[in-house]
Amino acid sequence: MKKELIFFSIILVLGISLLFLRLISPKEIDDVTPEFFCAEELLEKADILFVIPKFNNTPISENPEWCEYILSLNKTLGLHGVYHTYREFEINRNQAYLQEGIDEFKTCFGYEPTLFKPPQNRISKNNKKLIKENNMTLKTISNKIIHKIYHCPY
Repeated sequence: MKKELIFFSIILVLGISLLFLRLISPKEIDDVTPEFFCAEELLEKADILFVIPKFNNTPISENPEWCEYILSLNKTLGLHGVYHTYREFEINRNQAYLQEGIDEFKTCFGYEPTLFKPPQNRISKNNKKLIKENNMTLKTISNKIIHKIYHCPY
């Protein structure tokens, strides 16, 4: 009985701690692209926007008004894959592939991304190394546990 009470108490404290951590952690939105409508209230609620630079092979820089609008929100921006294909970064990619996304992001926003989140939170060991070599902080599944994450609807 005493062991069960201790176990329950630990679970309760961890649950409350996780809830509190999620409440104070920055809120994120994945799948930000001109191809999806993302409600303004959702964009305003978030602290970090993860942008897909070439969804459906359409470069975000082809929509300069959208780029300016996203910049005007004054949010932290990160790269969310390059094309956002299914498990895109579980397949080993090279520098040229990643650079395509970085360059598109920079053309749109005027600077290179410092955050990277792979689509479906899946990434190979080689791609983890590639992201690190490009001076980006990698956000993966553990990030999802402590942050409130929204998605622009497809």
